[in-house]
Amino acid sequence: MSRPRPRRRLLAALTAAAALTVALVGATTTAAPPASAAACTGTSGVTVVVDFTALGGGVQTGCAPGDPTSGLAALTGAGFGYAFHPRFPGMVCRINALPNPCNGAPVTAYWSYWHAAHGGPWSYSTLGAGSYDPAPGDVEGRAFGAGSQPGITAP
Repeated sequence: MSRPRPRRRLLAALTAAAALTVALVGATTTAAPPASAAACTGTSGVTVVVDFTALGGGVQTGCAPGDPTSGLAALTGAGFGYAFHPRFPGMVCRINALPNPCNGAPVTAYWSYWHAAHGGPWSYSTLGAGSYDPAPGDVEGRAFGAGSQPGITAP
């Protein structure tokens, strides 16, 4: 009976780890469908505001029609893609591929998550976007930085 050599075991372990990494990374990126580039009207859906200012962009707004089941569903329904942090599943690390690469989400720079009523003040979310269920007519906000709210009033 022959025993596997340590080198073969190491190669098998590395191959398995690489396959798992590819599976996890592939499963944590979500492309967004085309959506309205404006705020929803009334209770026709959930308005999503994403502030890219700290990343050299501006503030973008979209409408997720209907009644999205989570903040993540609202994000994609409004036309934004996202990716989770590879070591922290469920933590949004990139929106529309920014920042690139994912910065590891230090305390000083991450995608903060906010809620508001139309025209109302922003309120920092105590739940993650996968756990929060926005109602039609709500406004969701995300801003990259040190936890600052989006740079516009909730539309």
